[in-house]
Amino acid sequence: MRIGVNALYLLPGGVGGTEIYLRSLLSALAEIDCENTYVVFTNRETGEDLTPAAPNFQWAPTPVRARFRPARILWEQSALPCSAFRRRIDVLFNPGFTCPVVAPCKQVTVFHDLQHKRHPEYFRWFDLPFWRLFLYLAAVRSDLLIAVSEATRQDLLHYYRLKAGKVRVVAHGADPRMFEIGQARAQRECDRYILCVSTLHAHKNITRLLAAFRRFHSAHPGFRLVLAGMKGFHTAEVERAAGELGLGDAVRITGWVDRGELYRLFEGAWAFVYPSSFEGFGMPVIEALAAGIPTACSAIEPLRTISGSAALHFDPLDEDAILQALVRVTQDEHLRERLARAGPQQASRFRWQDAARATLDVLREAAGSTAK
Repeated sequence: MRIGVNALYLLPGGVGGTEIYLRSLLSALAEIDCENTYVVFTNRETGEDLTPAAPNFQWAPTPVRARFRPARILWEQSALPCSAFRRRIDVLFNPGFTCPVVAPCKQVTVFHDLQHKRHPEYFRWFDLPFWRLFLYLAAVRSDLLIAVSEATRQDLLHYYRLKAGKVRVVAHGADPRMFEIGQARAQRECDRYILCVSTLHAHKNITRLLAAFRRFHSAHPGFRLVLAGMKGFHTAEVERAAGELGLGDAVRITGWVDRGELYRLFEGAWAFVYPSSFEGFGMPVIEALAAGIPTACSAIEPLRTISGSAALHFDPLDEDAILQALVRVTQDEHLRERLARAGPQQASRFRWQDAARATLDVLREAAGSTAK
């Protein structure tokens, strides 16, 4: 097959976990597949480093800028189908929610969540109509859809009234480097900070975490909270809350960090917390488990399923529950030892090579190929 990869949505350092998803998936596809040809269509902000240096991967840069979304969408709807036709693409893989409405080939589109349906209040009023229109068109025009969790699959079936056979679940994988970090952590003394890796959006529930952490810090002043991740639409509220709560140097907001710095943060963390009130998958939780960090996360789907008994769960809407989780995951040594052992075992169920094989199976199915 000739597989097109629609990476026009990707803004390096600007789209959060969907960037890690695509980079990790393409690398895994290069490891497992040397037969099919991949043509990776990128924008002006994304360099050649996105495309694996394998002989069956081709970089196809385009002149459009993803930062100006209307131009990117127009290019995706008009020029991308023409490029796919010229390059004789058999199936177009769209890993970022949207796809061309009319394409010269079969299409598979990935839905990471349906937040615009579940929580439209978190979207800017002028963005929401575009999300509603173009994600609906992607859902109905694609030949097959990939949902990153069963929870997202159920949302797709519910909100778009799709046939069950149209949607496949392909979970994310855990970064292999995180398992190595887990081994390194066993040989070192961890620092007294609680790590939260999250884009600063409203549904990530960071302001409630800050309120709980202020109470925790009053009793345990030796601990800090490190918030690492892209500065999203809720950044001003998070920074204001940290100031109003008088947390000062007890909270560090890093903004987006490269993978090297993120690895260092995971290696040194005393504990990991993830208080999100809505998720499509929850990749940071899997990464924390793989690194053997005692982890506490929201008792919501799909976080409960992907973490199993390897994480401490709490009600993300209850400040007292978050506080109790912070206390237990930092102070209860028996619990910490159990979670540190269980984390890598649970995370080992999520491998990027498995995700790549499952994704390739969906692409083959969409293209009508039975080749293995």
